[in-house]
Amino acid sequence: MKLTTEFTSLEKSAVKLTVTIAKKDVQDSYNTIVGKYVKNAQIPGFRKGHVPANVLERKYGDAIKADALSEIIDSSLNEIFEKETENRPLPYQQPVMDTVPEFDTTKDLVYSVTYDVFPKVEVKDMKGIEVKEPQVTIGDKEIDDELKAIQERNAIVMDKKADEKAEKDNIVTINYVELGENGEETAKRDGYVFTIGAGDDVYGIDDEVTGMKKGDTKEFTKDSKKIKVTVNAIKTRQLPAIDDDLAQDVSEKFKTLDDLKADIKRNIEVATKRKIAEIKSQSLLEQLVEKNPFDIPASMLAAELDGRWRMMAQQFQTSPEQLEKMITASGQTKEAMLEQWTGDSEKMLKSRIIVDSLLRAKNISVTPEEIEAKYKEIAEEGGMDIEEVKKHYSDPRSKEWLIDDTKEQKLYEELYKEVKVSKGDKVSFADLFAAK
Repeated sequence: MKLTTEFTSLEKSAVKLTVTIAKKDVQDSYNTIVGKYVKNAQIPGFRKGHVPANVLERKYGDAIKADALSEIIDSSLNEIFEKETENRPLPYQQPVMDTVPEFDTTKDLVYSVTYDVFPKVEVKDMKGIEVKEPQVTIGDKEIDDELKAIQERNAIVMDKKADEKAEKDNIVTINYVELGENGEETAKRDGYVFTIGAGDDVYGIDDEVTGMKKGDTKEFTKDSKKIKVTVNAIKTRQLPAIDDDLAQDVSEKFKTLDDLKADIKRNIEVATKRKIAEIKSQSLLEQLVEKNPFDIPASMLAAELDGRWRMMAQQFQTSPEQLEKMITASGQTKEAMLEQWTGDSEKMLKSRIIVDSLLRAKNISVTPEEIEAKYKEIAEEGGMDIEEVKKHYSDPRSKEWLIDDTKEQKLYEELYKEVKVSKGDKVSFADLFAAK
């Protein structure tokens, strides 16, 4: 097909493509469509496949022209986009034609479509960028805190004796009733469970329940409400000793408490290393985005927001349509939620685009030897056998993710050589992960 193309850049990484198709190709396309009609048309008085073309043109002329126009436009776009590298449309949006051109077999066909393309970003400004690395010390306190958490998770929950009173840290099950002026029930909740003093009691009645026994009923006034509470059960947590037995209960790979402590320390160190790397890369990308502004294509942002909405629906184990009904019933709207997400989504997309642009600009690649070293690193960090790690990444998609992640980490290491990396504030392990 003989055609010419002209690309015009528009705002927000959109492109207008103007295509001119030679009249001979226009005529050929029309003749092809007419041939299809001749082959398949059934008109009274003619055998199938033997209807004269001029009869068909008189009867179906507009339809034939519309089919020919659609066919030649689709074919020309496919031909253009198969060869085009820089101005290919994004997958989220089909090219849009503002005006349908007139189909005339005696003239060249000219039409225009607009669509979004991947943003062209050239990172030029890296001056003044400083990445601060938090300073974290791992000591006995961090290990002891994790041991206590493990102790809590392995606690045995036991019923208290009938004559024992509810006290702080006990788990209580109650029937909760709100009473009206005449003693009638105005609100009720049976089987409500909470831990006294843990801050998880939505009614704020920890003090009133403290001291009650199983089977006790009590009436009192709280925040101008008359309340009746009946205690159905009182349970206490029995914490195991922090010793070799606890270590063995956690995993059969631990023989002693020291084995468990060593594993905890390694896990804390790995988590700290990864968190610091995440903080550094986020800081770097935020500054690169600020210093190298560009617009996000509208269709790319819309696709990202739609993906987040569908993910939220999955988390609620419902459909996107049902989620919208739920949100509306709660007094919110889907549009308002998407608007709230827009800022963060734009930042994330811009960071991703800058990373992709820099990977191409710097021609970052990884060798099989580097992936092998990555397997070894993962195995050492996780206390795993290297063959076990390789098996985990044997799936093509998992292997591709590992390769992409390794490329990205390699890119960051190169960028850190071009910017200032300095020591940040000293923070505790807990505060490191508490920070947003």
